[in-house]
Amino acid sequence: MLFRIVLGLLFAGSALAQDYPSRPVKIIVPYAPGGSTDIIGRIVAQRLSESLGQSFLVDNRPGASGNLALEAVAKAPPDGYTLLVATCRPTRSTRTPSRSSFRSSRRATWSASPS
Repeated sequence: MLFRIVLGLLFAGSALAQDYPSRPVKIIVPYAPGGSTDIIGRIVAQRLSESLGQSFLVDNRPGASGNLALEAVAKAPPDGYTLLVATCRPTRSTRTPSRSSFRSSRRATWSASPS
């Protein structure tokens, strides 16, 4: 039994050794270009590009109190190549537009850690 576990861990290590990122990463900012959140997103993207040697692209998706950006991130494949820049305030509005297929109360969770 122990042999199987060790053997499984050896082969799992080779699967985890893939280089990330192997293609450009999209960083979605839920606000218009030029604002403080956009500037922070661009600084982070530039530093990550320099550190990891891969392009990090900022995609501004303003509107609907951030719900358009949240919907884009929720619909993206869960592969780590779509990131979201969020602020400290809650990123969902109390009312989601009816034409949106994204319901933030079902997909996103809010977790506050005690200070």
